[in-house]
Formats: sequence, structure tokens, C-alpha cells
Amino acid sequence: MTVLDSFPALRTALADLPGSDASAAQAAADRNGQLTKPPGALGRLEELAQWYAGWRGDPRPTISAPQVLVFAGNHGVAAQGVSAFPAEVTVQMVANFRAGGAAINQLSDLAGARMDVHALSLETPTADFTQGPAMSEAEACAAFAAGWDAVDPGADLLVTGEMGIANTTSAAAIAAALLGGTGWAGRGTGIDDAGLARKEAAVAAGLAANPGRTGLEVLAALGGREIAAMAGAIAAARARRIPVILDGFICGAAALVLQAERSDVLDHCVAGHLSAEGAHRRMLDAMGKAPLLDLGLRLGEGSGAALAVQVLRGALVCHSGMATFAEAGVAEG
Repeated sequence: MTVLDSFPALRTALADLPGSDASAAQAAADRNGQLTKPPGALGRLEELAQWYAGWRGDPRPTISAPQVLVFAGNHGVAAQGVSAFPAEVTVQMVANFRAGGAAINQLSDLAGARMDVHALSLETPTADFTQGPAMSEAEACAAFAAGWDAVDPGADLLVTGEMGIANTTSAAAIAAALLGGTGWAGRGTGIDDAGLARKEAAVAAGLAANPGRTGLEVLAALGGREIAAMAGAIAAARARRIPVILDGFICGAAALVLQAERSDVLDHCVAGHLSAEGAHRRMLDAMGKAPLLDLGLRLGEGSGAALAVQVLRGALVCHSGMATFAEAGVAEG
């Protein structure tokens, strides 16, 4: 059992992660070169299939056990008036998830995915990070460990989603701390100009109240429990060679924290979509990830990533199911 009770322990776990299976990836590439199509005709689908094959160690893989994890947390910074909805909506939406009534439930069902919902101390919001750290090291590690432990070892694909009023403010602050620059705050749940101004002020105040932090320290100072849990789940998937489809802006903030600790830690991840949250593209550029979809989504919950499962399935059914020129008796060009 991996013990994740301190930042040094988390860093040890992140340093001891496996890579892709190069032989399986090469075998998949060889197979791709023999399929009944012109070279490169399936575009990025070919790259996706070979990427997935390498992480699963199978040159002719399929998806049979995808998992969607939705983490929920409450944020003290919500008191700054940064969301169009009150904090109690987090609890109400968790109930909706568990009743099967949210968008992510429908998209998980469509993907044939097991969906698990984890509410993380909703009765105890994180501290308002405009006044100091949102979480202690122990609190951040506990949330990270909850995410790590939530990943099914038998899963062959992971999507992580979230729910937490004010968490786009937390994600914007994390991005600003790790990547620098301004303009990270966006409309989130649909706030007006005054709300956006409050959000920008909260991000600036959070950076001023928590200076000189990097990686996991940024996660504790500016993050929420659900963001820490997503980071833990993404890292656990890497430890088990489970490919991950990243969701939008908030999931991106969790991924950035991991990347700040280890530059290649997201090699098992692809970006499911480009969010309508304006700064998401800047995040993806920083991670070197090109989105699979661009549909103007800004719901969160893992919804964009869950929808992108269909794209990956399409890549794999073509790669693993198509005949080779030899099998089909077709002359190669």
C-alpha cells in the first residue's frame, strides 16, 4: 500500500512511476502500417491508438473497463462572491450525481463506464485562500490519497471530474501561481462583469497571501480537496499504466500541479476537449496537449472527457478491428 501522508511521500510516489511499454507501442505502429488504408489516412486516430497500446502493453487493445471519478469539495473562497451559485449547490449536485440525474451520468452510461462519486468533507470547506493557505499539508495529502485510492486497479481508462462551487477561482489561482501571467480568471458558472472583477481580485489576493510556492505547495495553498483528489487519481492511473482523458479547466489545474513536480508525469494523458473557459487553451499549451474536441463546453463534472471516450473508442476499433492488407487480400500501394 502506498503511504501518501506528506509532501515528501507524494514526491517519492511521483518519482517512482512507470513509463509506456515501448515494445507494445512499436508493435502497434507496425500493425498500423499494415492496415487497409493509406498511410496516415486516419490522422490523429492512429496516434491515439498507438499511445493507448503502449500504456496498456497490448498492440491490439480494446477498452472494456473505463472508470469515471467525480470528486466534490467546498471552497472558502466562495465567500468572496466569485460564483453565480451558492456553496450549498455542491451538496445538491452530489445528490444529483448519486441519483443519476446529471450530464456526467448520461455520458458515463454512453461510454459504458463505471462512475464513482466521492464527496470530500463538504461540511468543512477549505479556508479562504485570500487570507492564507486553503489547506494544510496534511489536508492536501489526505485529499490526494483519497483520489489515488479511488482508482480501480482493473480500469483500462480513467476520466476525472469535479464539482465544487468556486473551484474555477481555485483553478485560476493555481494556474497563475504555476505559469505566471494574468487573465486566468474566467466566467465560470456564468458570472457577470462585477463577479469577474471579484474573481480576478480573489486570485490576486490569493497569490499575495501565499507567495513563493511551487507544485504541491501551490495545491495546498490555493487548491480544493476535489482538485487534490483529481491530482491523486491521475497519478495513481500512471502508477498502474491506466491511460487518462483529461477534462477541462479545473482538471487541467490538477494536472499542472503534477507537471510542476515531474515534467513527464502526464505522458499517459490526453486532453479530452477545449473548454469554453477562456484560459484553458493556455493550460493545454503549457502541458503540450492538443484537445480531441472543441464544443464550447464549460460544465465540468468530467463531461467533456467522458464524451471524448467515444473518439478514443473509435481509434481503437479501427486499429484493432481493421484487416491488414495481407488478411484482406488487398494489394498494397
